[in-house]
Amino acid sequence: MAEEDYGCFVDWTQMGDLANSSGPSKLDVKDPLELKKLARQGHWAKNHKLRAQVYQQLIKAIPCRTVTPDAEVYRDLMGDSTGKKASSVIPLPDFVDGSAVPHYCLKADAVTTVHRVISCLAGQFPDISHCPALPAITALLLHFSADEAQCFENISRLLACNEPGRRLVDQTFLAYESSCMTFGDLANKYCPAAHKLIVATAQDVVEVYSGWQRWVLGDLPFSHVARVLDVFLVEGYKVLYRVALALLKFYRKQKAGAGAGAQPSEGQKQDSAEVKAEIQAFVKAIGSSITPDKLLEKAFSIRLFSRKEITLLQLANEKSLQQKGITVKQKRRNVQLALNPDTFSSEVVSAKEMRDIWSWIPERFALCEPQLLFTTSTHGCSLNRFYAHVEGYEPTLLLIRTCEADVCGAFLSTDWEERKRGGNKLSFFGTGECFVFRLKPEMERYEWVVIRHPELASSIKAQSSEDPAEYEAPTDGQSSDDNSLPVERPAADPSNRLSPFLSARHFNLNSRNTSMFMAGNVDSIIVGGGEGNALYIDGELNHGRTARCTTFDNPPLCSTESFQVALLEVWGFQDAMASDR
Repeated sequence: MAEEDYGCFVDWTQMGDLANSSGPSKLDVKDPLELKKLARQGHWAKNHKLRAQVYQQLIKAIPCRTVTPDAEVYRDLMGDSTGKKASSVIPLPDFVDGSAVPHYCLKADAVTTVHRVISCLAGQFPDISHCPALPAITALLLHFSADEAQCFENISRLLACNEPGRRLVDQTFLAYESSCMTFGDLANKYCPAAHKLIVATAQDVVEVYSGWQRWVLGDLPFSHVARVLDVFLVEGYKVLYRVALALLKFYRKQKAGAGAGAQPSEGQKQDSAEVKAEIQAFVKAIGSSITPDKLLEKAFSIRLFSRKEITLLQLANEKSLQQKGITVKQKRRNVQLALNPDTFSSEVVSAKEMRDIWSWIPERFALCEPQLLFTTSTHGCSLNRFYAHVEGYEPTLLLIRTCEADVCGAFLSTDWEERKRGGNKLSFFGTGECFVFRLKPEMERYEWVVIRHPELASSIKAQSSEDPAEYEAPTDGQSSDDNSLPVERPAADPSNRLSPFLSARHFNLNSRNTSMFMAGNVDSIIVGGGEGNALYIDGELNHGRTARCTTFDNPPLCSTESFQVALLEVWGFQDAMASDR
């Protein structure tokens, strides 16, 4: 067999059509864009030997630490592989967190080899503390290795990658956990229908999403995961997010087709482990209905933020975990239980409605529980008292019930005290994590328009010598298109710039009206601007207006554009773990 050099660990009887090589037999492409195109097209997917050679080429090109263990190190440590102990005597290290070795069409004794390679990796990389993906990645690369020493060297290079901003394999619990939070954020934004299904069916959404990497690296059939690896070695970690989101979309479509569209009541929700098992079973059987090409086509049709944007979001999630003291594995707190129906009390929303809103908030606040900061029923209809009670809290949740029984509100990312930076002007502030929503007459969320249309945001350019003019919001609640938002000068160090998603003030936007998030003065508070305001509340917290605005591209949030406020509440986010200490 022509592929024998790179197929000594493969059980060819399980390979199906992949056992018969076809297509090109060599690749002579250096241009990164062309290589990216060919990887997505599966240019080397039908020739096992070519695929193995391309993998060697791509992995050898990865920038690594000066001292990175190679094949010779493995041979020196392990010697001749024959006669070594079985896998039962060489257990996988604790840092794989119970992940088993996927068979991936390997010979039975090749699983023993994977255990041996990982055992050696554990000795050479003592800083690895949590790496559930390692068994799957090792099994995959063993499939395309001439011997186990070569497999060891390839995995070592992935683990030792030191290219700035390039992420390949999570090696700590903090990195892994923040990736789960980031996936939850991405699912929330780019797969809203699927996310809504998970929220409706599972008791703990965070627990379900904690298995996202396993869907790709562990549960996917070999023919599918090998195509993912083709692109992963060229494009990096972001591909894993794309594929997992595509799997979530296909899972939701399958559930809808099976007549599971109706949402269960609160008491009928499934155990999270059951939902995880359902998704895993779907992914494992995906080959019967979805081809590898179709999976990748769906994955790359999702318009995600750039790699830099996702990296910054992941860093924000890591920082949040560090602030909560979550840096090593510990028992997960059920996010839904943070909203205890026995203790939660609101005059605007029910506990179930608050849980639905909680499913929309960024993942790094998922371990928080709601804390009532202000309510007109207790503190009165005074904007001054409103500011006095909500300043110093970030983020906050604004809830409004009108006299017509409409319920709407907004998630506001920034401390209301920020309004003072505008002096006497009503200046907009906030970040792209803000969103507005309505619960009655129907439930709907409206996010920053740039999330749906990333082309509206562009990287910061060299600014002119003049400071940009501040936007002065009109006092009657109607926005003017002739004025602009304040835009801060960029930080001297580009690495200190935040993404437009987390802070619009560090970016120029093609339309300033697309970043009018929140504003307030002694006369009113405003959420959303540009051609109108999503919400405008007067200084007596008594009357309001709602209209379409450019920032959120929302329809009016109430049945009438002008409304009278029956009740207004503001909720903060209390660290549930801190409160338990």
